[in-house]
Amino acid sequence: MSEPLSTPLPVVLAGARGHGRWHVENIRRLQRKGIVRLVGICELTPLTEEELGDLGTPEQSADFGALLDSTGARIAVICTPIPTHTDLALTAAERGVHLLLEKPPAPSYAEFRRMADGVAAAGVVCQIGFQSLGSHALSAVRELIEKGAIGELVGIGGAGAWVRDEDYFRRAAWAGKRRLNGVDVIDGALTNPLAHAVATALALGGSTRAEDVTRIETELLHANDIESDDTSCVRITTAQGHPVTVAATLCAERADEPYVLVHGSSGRITFWYKQDRVLLQRAGHGPEESEHGRTDLLENLVDHLTTGADLLVPPDGTGAFMKVVEAIRTAPDPASLPDTAWHRIPGENRRVVPGIDGLVAAAADTLSLYSELGAPWAPLSNEVSTR
Repeated sequence: MSEPLSTPLPVVLAGARGHGRWHVENIRRLQRKGIVRLVGICELTPLTEEELGDLGTPEQSADFGALLDSTGARIAVICTPIPTHTDLALTAAERGVHLLLEKPPAPSYAEFRRMADGVAAAGVVCQIGFQSLGSHALSAVRELIEKGAIGELVGIGGAGAWVRDEDYFRRAAWAGKRRLNGVDVIDGALTNPLAHAVATALALGGSTRAEDVTRIETELLHANDIESDDTSCVRITTAQGHPVTVAATLCAERADEPYVLVHGSSGRITFWYKQDRVLLQRAGHGPEESEHGRTDLLENLVDHLTTGADLLVPPDGTGAFMKVVEAIRTAPDPASLPDTAWHRIPGENRRVVPGIDGLVAAAADTLSLYSELGAPWAPLSNEVSTR
């Protein structure tokens, strides 16, 4: 990297509605701190004065490249539909603009490599938006593992039991799709809303790079009338020798906090990654709970550019996650759950799979797939070797 930059850094945000509203508020927070300055918003419909509030009058345009040129942005935050990520990232990289790119970074491993290689060739910095990987709990859990607090590492589980109504899958043309107009989207429980569970589980086990994954088994299903999966699980065999099993559903009976469960030979660690909360349980000791801080990823990107601080989530640190996305992309299309396996909740416009909350927890607890836990509707797993 060349000479360090000085704050406030000019930022353009691509995608300021939907999840992008979170980025608007985060940029507002950092602008008040004098760290960044919002100079442009790329949206099909401009934000109103009410939506902007004290963010001033950033330039607004639907032409991302032109907006980067006219504003002199040094950072672009990209929070747009998944299939657009690679092209927009390269548009910024070609102009020497650094990036915060929302997860999942791309809908296929080939698109991910095109993005990551293009960004590297352009000499710009890219941070991938897995906010959970900014949690200070990660280093605390890794330290517990390394010092043998739970004995030998046996495996890592992940569990996400969430509730989404049917309108969630109609919020955008790409929602609930595997492909749209012949282009990969690969929206799904494990690749998008609960992607953090997969990425965090891999990170805690030190399996973040593409070469750290040797085999992937998937079981993909849906209760909703969609193409993608809303109830799924994956088991990843790592080069380090321990399995990582993550189970997820958007059809839970009750919404629960997602978590990652580290299994050791003499104990276990539970990490509720949205809450930065850790529970250590081990032989011969009472339970020990701790809460941790979190470093914001845009703030970390600015620190990296201005002071040389380590970047928390570079593209290659999400290669293993992208191998999981690729396995899901190339797996047979998710199976429809039989009508007998789900029901609607009156007045809530959502579909529920009875018993799925317990199955998600059991998968994380035993590192098993749904089919191995005896779910009568689970298909035989699809297996992909990544070697």
